[in-house]
Amino acid sequence: MDWYKKLFILLLPVPLFFGACISLKQPKNKVEFYTLEYDSPRIEVLHSTPFAIRMERFSVAPAYNSNRIIYRDGSFKRNSYAYYKWRVNPGDLVTSFLTRDIKQSGLFKAVLPHDSRFPSSYIIEGSVDEFFESDKKINWEAVLSVGITLMAENEPDITKKVLYQKTYHARKICKQKNPQGLAKAMSTAMAEISGKIIEDIYCCIETAQ
Repeated sequence: MDWYKKLFILLLPVPLFFGACISLKQPKNKVEFYTLEYDSPRIEVLHSTPFAIRMERFSVAPAYNSNRIIYRDGSFKRNSYAYYKWRVNPGDLVTSFLTRDIKQSGLFKAVLPHDSRFPSSYIIEGSVDEFFESDKKINWEAVLSVGITLMAENEPDITKKVLYQKTYHARKICKQKNPQGLAKAMSTAMAEISGKIIEDIYCCIETAQ
């Protein structure tokens, strides 16, 4: 075999080797995670109660039961971003922030997680019915719907156990047409809904006494 043929055979794997190295060093698409950020609503002119509330983990409508950011860009359509996600599932996100806000309100003696062994006076169950970005021609909006059920923990009469059930809706315009703009708008929506839920829960419990 001629020397140049031998050299060609030896050098043939070199481009493949360097190609593999370059491909390994190519940065992959980075996944960006988002969460909510807002101050707990301030509840004025209400006094604290001696009751403990247990927060159950909220369920999520099937269309939004994912930590991927879901968006609507047409009638009957729901899509998701591949590289933009919520830090956790929307059900856990809403449960966590509402629990924090109820604690910060100071209206109740204790706010307990679903797995707490301590007895409670009332139970809050909920569902996240809508949690998505609505892409309209002019504006993008954060759309949030949360269903709440308040129940008396130790009420033996099933007809009296459920004290109230209500769904809360909010739509907020995204100032930026990107996931960060959505996160800010969704935070505003959650703050608004959270304040209404806390006031309604408080009034319902006060009326029941």
